[in-house]
Amino acid sequence: MRDKVTIPYLMDKRARGQPITMLTCYDYPMALLQEKAGVDIILVGDSVGMTVYGYPSTLPVTMDMMVVHAQAVRRGAPGAFLIGDMPFLSYQVSVEEAIRHAGRFMQEAACDAVKLEGGRTMAPVVRAITGAGIPVMGHLGLTPQSLAMLGGFRAQGRDAAAAARVVEDGAILEGAGAFAILLEAVPPEVGREVTSRAAIPIISIGAGPGCDGQLLIVHDMLGFFEAFTPRFVKKYADLNSAILEAFQAYLDDVASGRFPAPEHCYPMKKGEWERLRQLIAAGPPTTPEEV
Repeated sequence: MRDKVTIPYLMDKRARGQPITMLTCYDYPMALLQEKAGVDIILVGDSVGMTVYGYPSTLPVTMDMMVVHAQAVRRGAPGAFLIGDMPFLSYQVSVEEAIRHAGRFMQEAACDAVKLEGGRTMAPVVRAITGAGIPVMGHLGLTPQSLAMLGGFRAQGRDAAAAARVVEDGAILEGAGAFAILLEAVPPEVGREVTSRAAIPIISIGAGPGCDGQLLIVHDMLGFFEAFTPRFVKKYADLNSAILEAFQAYLDDVASGRFPAPEHCYPMKKGEWERLRQLIAAGPPTTPEEV
C-alpha cells in the first residue's frame, strides 16, 4: 500500500517540478484501478451527472448523490487525495450551508478536500470553508455549473480582458485560502500566467502544459462517453467499442448455443445423478417422516 497523498506531498511535487496527476472517479471498481496506478488526486466530480446518470448538464446532481459516490471511491482508493465536488446550490445559498455541505464530504465520505466553482464572488465562501478546517480547491475558467451565464461549453479567457480576470481571480482565491485551483478550458498562455503567479498547485483541464498538473474526466480519456468530446481530451482507450463487441459476442454465443459450455456448468457429485433419478422415480414423499 502506498503512502497517503497529502497537501504537503502535492506542494512538494509542485516545488520539485513534478507534474501532479488527477482523474475523476465515481465508483469502487474504477477507484481500485486508479489507486493501483498511483493517481495523485481523485476528483469525485459532479460530472457524474452526465457521464453516469445521463443528464444534459451537472445541475441535477445533489449532495446525497455526491456523498454516496465519494464513499464508494474512498473505499477503493484509500491512498489517493480525494476531493468531493460541491454540486450546484450546495454552496451558493449561504456560507452556513456551504460549510455544512462541505463537512458532509469530510465526515461521511472521508474526503481530503472539496472543490467549488467561481472566482472573486466565491472568495468569502472559500474563506469560510477553509476557516472551518476544510481544504478547498477553486475552479476557474469554464465552470459547468454556470453554463447558462457562459453560453454553453465554451473556452474562457480568450481575450485580454477575460484572461486578466481569470488571472486576478486566481490570486483572489489563493488569498482566500484555496490550497489549489483547477483551471478549465483557457488558452495555455493564461494557464502559464496563473501558474507562474501562484504559490499553490494549479491543475489544468484544458489549460495547457504550463500548469502544475493535469486532470481528465475518466470517461472521456477511456472513450466511455460519446455525447461530446472536448478539444482538450486525449483518448487513451476505446472502451465503448470493446464493450459493445463483448455484448455482441455474448448475444451470438447465447443464440448459437455456444454459451454456456460444459466448463461454465456445475457438475453433480459422482453417483448423485443416478440417486436423483431413483428419487424422482419413487415419487414424492407421502408422510412427514419421509420428508
